[in-house]
Amino acid sequence: MAALPTAVMPLTGGAIEFTPAAGGGDTCQTGAGVLLLVKNGDASSHTVTLATPGTVNGLAIADRAIVVPAGDELGIPVTNDYRNPSTGRAAITYDGVTSVEVAVIRVPV
Repeated sequence: MAALPTAVMPLTGGAIEFTPAAGGGDTCQTGAGVLLLVKNGDASSHTVTLATPGTVNGLAIADRAIVVPAGDELGIPVTNDYRNPSTGRAAITYDGVTSVEVAVIRVPV
């Protein structure tokens, strides 16, 4: 898994640098104002999954799966609900990485 860096966006705006999604998945920072940006340049839709490490009454909480349509770009909030207590980061996987690029930004809250 690749550790995605977090770009802090200034109030005046800023450029976003995308990187190819890693075939084995990625990790990123969590918290208020953190967004995972996903750009799908493929001709097929792709599913991005954020692991949810918590449990309720001993039952696992389902992971969050988000479909990114072909040719689309999405921003996905990465709240502390996805923070893995052992790594302090969110774990992200993809059903495919062909023409998928990602970036993590944090906006002031």
